[in-house]
Amino acid sequence: MTINTILAFAMPFVTFQACSDDETFGDDPIDWSDSTTFIDSQDDAAFLTYYNPAIGRCGDPMPFYDAKAGDFKVLYLQEYDNNGPCYHPFWGVSTKDCANYESLGEVLPTGSSVAEADAALGTGCCYYNDKDGKYYIYYTGHTSKEVVLRAVSDDFKTWKKDNTWVLDGSKLGFSATDFRDPQIFVGDDGRYKMVIASKLRFVEFTSDDMLNWELTGDFPMIWDRMCECPDIFKMGNYWYLVYSEAYRTSWSRKVKYMMSETYEGLKACFNDPGANWPKDGHEGILDSRAFYAGKTASNGTDRYIWGWCPYRKGTTIHDKNLNVGAESEPDWSGALVCHKVIQHEDGTLTLGAVSGIADKFSTPATVKVMKSEGASLSGVDGTLSGEGSYILYNRLGTTNHISFTVTTTGNEDKFGISLVRGTDSELYYTMEINPEGENNRKVNFLQEGENGKGFIEGIDGYIFARPENNVYNIDIFTDNSVMTLYINDVCAYTNRIYGIQKNCWSINCYTGSISISGVSVKN
Repeated sequence: MTINTILAFAMPFVTFQACSDDETFGDDPIDWSDSTTFIDSQDDAAFLTYYNPAIGRCGDPMPFYDAKAGDFKVLYLQEYDNNGPCYHPFWGVSTKDCANYESLGEVLPTGSSVAEADAALGTGCCYYNDKDGKYYIYYTGHTSKEVVLRAVSDDFKTWKKDNTWVLDGSKLGFSATDFRDPQIFVGDDGRYKMVIASKLRFVEFTSDDMLNWELTGDFPMIWDRMCECPDIFKMGNYWYLVYSEAYRTSWSRKVKYMMSETYEGLKACFNDPGANWPKDGHEGILDSRAFYAGKTASNGTDRYIWGWCPYRKGTTIHDKNLNVGAESEPDWSGALVCHKVIQHEDGTLTLGAVSGIADKFSTPATVKVMKSEGASLSGVDGTLSGEGSYILYNRLGTTNHISFTVTTTGNEDKFGISLVRGTDSELYYTMEINPEGENNRKVNFLQEGENGKGFIEGIDGYIFARPENNVYNIDIFTDNSVMTLYINDVCAYTNRIYGIQKNCWSINCYTGSISISGVSVKN
């Protein structure tokens, strides 16, 4: 099967500072430079940074660094609004900078009938075997049961399914319905390892040639929680297992990790998770519940993680922005989000901004203060004091890099960043940097405004340490309704917020006093 190369949409970045006074939205003329009223803006067809296919959406990503081609290839489960009886073929994209993508089209098709073991495909991995010069895809075949299958290619273009080989967990004493998401890596012994997610267990196989696999053990998941999409790798002096916790509660269903100085120690972490969480203060959580099925790949210098940010259904943007689900994400699949994996001196991990994405936003936009309360201004910077104080800035473009620094006066001062805000807004949306005691912080998601519901359960972030100097360096990247927020390389927060583009934004103070400096927007 030959890959059909489909060029991704190519659209220039749009800024609104040059719009004329007779620019219209609907039937009403808009003066983009001076107006501050709320606009019911919609996503453009093309996503320029957080990849979304022209038709449908991205499901579980499977990144792989292709050293022969010198690029990352990210396979994903192709989701449509109306899947047929055979669904989720592997499609793919390639990228050199984790910011600009070229579609590879369909890489691996489903079976042709529901009677075949791969009538539907599930998550897997791609690996290049330098011993025989072939690429391998190991993947899940999903019907009424789940099995692990494989396909082989000489050039990553033409793939042949190996119909003579199957791993059937039910014949090995494991679950027939949960046996999926194979991931391959090389152990300290130089042998290939494959770890598969089964019911409340990870199952391990070992091979010398990536063709013949021997069952070599299994180890538990976290208590009674199903953990999906395992990704095991060594980085520096530590071994890591990144996984997606499928336990459906408002505080779970997130991408997490375990760590140890040895691979055997990594497996033993799950014998007593409560005692073995990474010492990062937040039980290994890497992002919010709007970043799921995260898996990593490294080019030998940097490691990146890709996950999907879910789309949300609703009649209005306000319906969609609240449709995060108290018990689980209501919608599966979305846009492809990439973060850089940051390893700290103690081995703990956080996620940070991708330099290729930051480099992509190179056109400075005009930033203007449109309105303020409780503010002492110095250009677009200033200080805010007390509850209800804010600075409202002019409209954003479709794609934006917002950056600024906040310094709080006290250890428990509270501030936030609001999007989709207008001077007439009865509803708008805030990432609130909330004190959790004197020494910790957490990103809360709020619906504010006259009719706002306040804190929205199910899409908050995780606890991170307050910076000792109370200085928060903040970067926010937006592409249509997808946004990522980073703080000091210790906090990453992804969310889907409809209506960001063409609306104003603000920085707010809720308690205490804060100073704001270096406010910048680039498109």
